[in-house]
Amino acid sequence: MTHKTVAILVISAALVTLTACNTVKGIGRDIESVGEAGDRAI
Repeated sequence: MTHKTVAILVISAALVTLTACNTVKGIGRDIESVGEAGDRAI
């Protein structure tokens, strides 16, 4: 493989990882907010 191809693959993998990480954090915040709303209702 050429250096350019390897660089493109590394950057692509990093972007996918960062996107997945942000998605997981967002889901965690949503679940937390639902739990807090339930506590306030009770």
